Amino acid sequence: MSEDIIVSLPSLIHRIGREEVKQAKAIARQYHCELKRVRRSRNWSLSGGAISIQSYSAGLKTQGLKMENAGGFGYLMQKIDTGLLDHTDKLEPLEAKLARLLTDNPNITLAELIHITDCTTAEARQARFYADSW
Repeated sequence: MSEDIIVSLPSLIHRIGREEVKQAKAIARQYHCELKRVRRSRNWSLSGGAISIQSYSAGLKTQGLKMENAGGFGYLMQKIDTGLLDHTDKLEPLEAKLARLLTDNPNITLAELIHITDCTTAEARQARFYADSW
């Protein structure tokens, strides 16, 4: 869950413009993400934690609303949201994921919980205890 993810952004400057990329790069630093070119190609990539990238996307949306040319960030926001779809498991905290699995299927075993969420036995038991006490 603490692993960095990489979102590919092909031909970014050609699609949104150099000034918008500079602004997006500055905003990315605020959210502890890195927007950079892939070697010497025209392709760019965004790397960072899944939750940081999700916060960055939300920050771009608010920045786009403040700016008059919000269409520049539209491509970037769409690519980030598409890239995050592959990493939805990293966006949800472990406790929330365990609670959701237990409410969806109350008959799930501890072994299945551990296998699905890659948590410890103690975390699975604690989640089961809290789910039973509701």
